[in-house]
Amino acid sequence: MNLTEAPVPECGARSLESADLVRGLGPWQTTAVVVSTIIGTGVFLVAAPMARAAGSPGLVLVAWLVGSVIALSGMLCFAELGAALPHTGGLFAYLTRGLGPIWGFLFGWADSLLMGPVAFATLAAGFMKFAGFLSPGLNAPWLTLHAGHHVFTLTAAQPLAAAVILSLTALNCLSVNVGGSIQLVLSSLKVAAIVIIILTGFLLARPTGGAVSYELSSPRGGAFAATLSAIVPVMWAYNGFQYLGNLGAEIRQPAKNIPRALFFGMLIVGVLYVLVNIIYFHVLTFGQVARSGDVASDVVKSLIGPRGAIWLTIAMGISALSSLHGVVMEDARVPYAMARAGLFFEWVGSVQPRRRSPIGALTFQGTLGALIALTGTFEQLLSFYVFVMWMFAALGALTVIRLRLTEPDLLRPYLAWGYPWTPLLFIAATVALTTNLWIEQPVRSSLGMLVILAGVPFYLHKSAQHTVAVTE
Repeated sequence: MNLTEAPVPECGARSLESADLVRGLGPWQTTAVVVSTIIGTGVFLVAAPMARAAGSPGLVLVAWLVGSVIALSGMLCFAELGAALPHTGGLFAYLTRGLGPIWGFLFGWADSLLMGPVAFATLAAGFMKFAGFLSPGLNAPWLTLHAGHHVFTLTAAQPLAAAVILSLTALNCLSVNVGGSIQLVLSSLKVAAIVIIILTGFLLARPTGGAVSYELSSPRGGAFAATLSAIVPVMWAYNGFQYLGNLGAEIRQPAKNIPRALFFGMLIVGVLYVLVNIIYFHVLTFGQVARSGDVASDVVKSLIGPRGAIWLTIAMGISALSSLHGVVMEDARVPYAMARAGLFFEWVGSVQPRRRSPIGALTFQGTLGALIALTGTFEQLLSFYVFVMWMFAALGALTVIRLRLTEPDLLRPYLAWGYPWTPLLFIAATVALTTNLWIEQPVRSSLGMLVILAGVPFYLHKSAQHTVAVTE
């Protein structure tokens, strides 16, 4: 059987956009989702690894500019796809339509079983890490088990992280309207916390004079290699814009609101990133930033003393919680779309009759995320997530090009600026990123590929079932 021609339901009807869901997200809520899923804890942390990688303030600035252009190019691609194909499942729908059913399935398989649950566990653990700063007892070991060279330690933070995931999953089961309102509140608190840091820095900081007191051995390739290394944290900081399309069937006036939310969301994020990094290098010397284990904490301590670290910890906790809520909301739509297309477990496609929320998919992914959080091994899985996500993001940009060629008459309410250079730039950058990850972590990246390929037999089985059902 030719995998790209296996019989599966096409985009549309009940397969990818079901009447069971309601378009309950307005422009403000949609923009809040974009801001919350992009801004996690990276805004507080990436300045230090960037400074260490670049070795000079000038190269840090270049890395931010280049990384921002790459992220903007990707956003433009996903804005075009989201406006033209406002279906539940985002990339699952785009790849199915543009590259073939097998590609959409493999993304949905990896996202449903690995990327989504691992993202839940990572963000919940980040939230508990900040809670542990305020209550150190959360990190005290309850149980330690030895299995050969491996040691498993259970602390209070792990079951609490699982409980946080399940709680936010339950909130998302109420309705997309409630979820959108919660997201708007949390993202507003997150933005307010970052703005306070920025304003405090401008009002209270004494300029350092831009002293560069950091020595870095020149990497192979000189400034070019250093800039490439510094771009990686930038791309991580911008990660998340590609998720909005998952909610395509639940956004009001998607042809207008999806591109606008992506544009204004990225604009808000970009402005905040630039201003907060200006404060970091305004308050601390370049060498202090490069050596810092937690730049934001060092800046706040410098401005308002040790007690300021408590408020910063609360702000970072809110940021992690906001991101977790947004990712739970968006990611569950992928297994839901797959189940409605007949390519996943049927019960995962169930909808709460009164609230019209995808309760089956939320329960499925929330439970997986909670189980991974209990194990405490999600950090080892995080590299899988990064590798797989950016690989499929590149395929999303490729889909823009292929659909322009194969479906020139497709109604496109929004056209990506700079086509075809913007998708080509994004494809080249993401391929470089994933190749670099494979070189640096060949074992974990290869395991990530195996997880993806393990879905092929499942796809063939489900496709055969669908063929039999159609012929009957």
